[in-house]
Amino acid sequence: PGRTTPGLAPGRRPQSASRSGHDGQVATESRRPARARMTASQRRAQLLDVSRRLFAEKGFDLTSVEEIAVRAAVSKPVVYEHFGGKEGVYAVVVDREITALTDALTGALTEGGHPKVLVERTALALLTYIEENTDGFRILVRDSPVAQATGTFSSLIGDVATQVEHLLADQFKKQGLDPRTAPIYSRMLVGMVALTGQHWLEERSLKKTEVAAHLVNLAWNGLEGLERRPALAARRES
Repeated sequence: PGRTTPGLAPGRRPQSASRSGHDGQVATESRRPARARMTASQRRAQLLDVSRRLFAEKGFDLTSVEEIAVRAAVSKPVVYEHFGGKEGVYAVVVDREITALTDALTGALTEGGHPKVLVERTALALLTYIEENTDGFRILVRDSPVAQATGTFSSLIGDVATQVEHLLADQFKKQGLDPRTAPIYSRMLVGMVALTGQHWLEERSLKKTEVAAHLVNLAWNGLEGLERRPALAARRES
């Protein structure tokens, strides 16, 4: 009784006796689990998602590796490690989009059925892809790098037109039309659907089903009345 700790005023407890303040907070923080690091596959997927958004927003030329790294909160070497550079990221992004769109269009064309239904399904498949993968479609319809010889929207449309060509050739034979003209008509048809899709990408005043119905209206009602030997009006008059 009456004894005090040297250097402390009477009634004060030694500091070592009360450690619920800062020391307690440090102890609590030390028990928190460290944030889990991404695996290589998770990091790759993250970089692809970030790059996809940037390419859709700004295009290939205006997107830099530095900006991809900043958006992903990593250093530039991480991007180079996974893809070797901006071109590598772009190639993978485009390849994934081309595969998704090709699968959708091919599925619509290979299910069989009446030609009018095929046109309808193809139009809906493209419009659905645009609706669900707007960023991806923006990337595909932009100009690709000069070195990108394949994997462009135009090359994809050419592939789809080739498939449609065979379907049209069969129908032309049944209707007594010249099957040699099928390649031209297939590109007319596919080009019409593709350009309409590009317009609908920016202008959504009509619903997807309404746009598809109008496409089929023009394509089918026009095809149904094809002449066997069409000629320009000026040629007919002469």
